[in-house]
Amino acid sequence: MTAPLFKGVITALITPLRDGNVDEAAFEALLERQIAAGVHGVVPMGTTGESASLTGDEHRQVVELCVRVAAGRVRVIAGCGSTATDRALGYTRHAKTVGADAALIATPYYNKPSQAGLQAHFEAIANAVELPLLLYNVPSRTGVDMADSTVAALAAHPNIVGIKDATGDMGRASWMRVNIGGPFALITGDDASFPGYLAHGGGGIISVVSNVAPEGMVALWNAIQAGDRALALSWQDRLSGLARALFLDSSPSPTKYALARLGLCTEEMRLPLVPTSDAVKPAIDAAMAAAGL
Repeated sequence: MTAPLFKGVITALITPLRDGNVDEAAFEALLERQIAAGVHGVVPMGTTGESASLTGDEHRQVVELCVRVAAGRVRVIAGCGSTATDRALGYTRHAKTVGADAALIATPYYNKPSQAGLQAHFEAIANAVELPLLLYNVPSRTGVDMADSTVAALAAHPNIVGIKDATGDMGRASWMRVNIGGPFALITGDDASFPGYLAHGGGGIISVVSNVAPEGMVALWNAIQAGDRALALSWQDRLSGLARALFLDSSPSPTKYALARLGLCTEEMRLPLVPTSDAVKPAIDAAMAAAGL
């Protein structure tokens, strides 16, 4: 059987801001750090990149910058989700034009489409743009859960190559592995359950934690692939605090705080999100220390 197109540790990149604008120098430094750590891919302008708050021009700016700086050294999966199909389609066309390797498209948020609406949304984009697409199911953010049967129906489309499953329900990976034929990539979006998702047949993660600890997440992946259970558990234990702490406040504000502590960007967020609260900073500091940062 042909292998899935995407696997391994893929970082859901934050978008660094400074004085209200995208901080291109900080973004480039963050991306270079990810590449040096050996991640297998990056996602600019996913939800972790504050895609819901940045303008369309900024969205395209970040995706184009990411593709240019990556320069083929790591795969770029452009976040292209939107509440409106036409807007998501426009972002996907732009991603293809500038040379992204794929698009990650979240289920439309707030308007809560039916399963038929979700299928029509993704099929419209897949029919219009010759670019590999990853579905993104994150009901805690969007208010709609894409049914496994809808995923299976969409997996039949030649341009739809996988899913980022951020439900935290590891059993869904088993169902999809059994019921979806072909090289369909099963990628978790839940850092805390990453090893468990792999045990159910998943093939990778689109990670928030790897913004802060890319070397650690790659080491965890490598240990799992090598079958070294003791080493994998050791890395999981070191990183599990980050997987919890980086979601103690509205994401990605804790991640930006952690990266600011490392001197890599400012804590600045785009409203309605604000920098992480002082109350959770000690927990983030402790998790960073436990991870060796």
